[in-house]
Amino acid sequence: MMSPERPPIGLTLGSTAKVVSRAFDEALAVAGGSLPVWLTLLSVKTRKLANQRKIAAGIGIQGATLTHHLNGMEAEGLLVRRRHPTNRRTHQVELTEAGEALFVRLLEAAIAFDKRLRAGLGEGEIADLDRLLAKLRANVGEPG
Repeated sequence: MMSPERPPIGLTLGSTAKVVSRAFDEALAVAGGSLPVWLTLLSVKTRKLANQRKIAAGIGIQGATLTHHLNGMEAEGLLVRRRHPTNRRTHQVELTEAGEALFVRLLEAAIAFDKRLRAGLGEGEIADLDRLLAKLRANVGEPG
């Protein structure tokens, strides 16, 4: 039963997630990017010669949304798309030099933001948080 003194955990978690997400978006913007750009660059960087379907799945977005992001990023000179040599229906995506440079800036911003989030937390508290968040995901039917 919910206590009148304590708000529902979903409300607290949701509002905390919004505050943290907004702060992360701001940190990425200062570094010259955004969350969709960061996730796309990260996915391309960690999947050499990745195709669009694998990138979309890795980020957790629909193919059409990814295409929109890739179009903008390609226009900005951050990446290139090439037809796969043996399957002309798919594109391989690679970072350009400018994309690599932005990746490094956003990586530095993400690392700094992570340090900011961890400030004042001990390793045990971080482990507890990871465990509790995994339980919450499991409680709503998502894998840990």
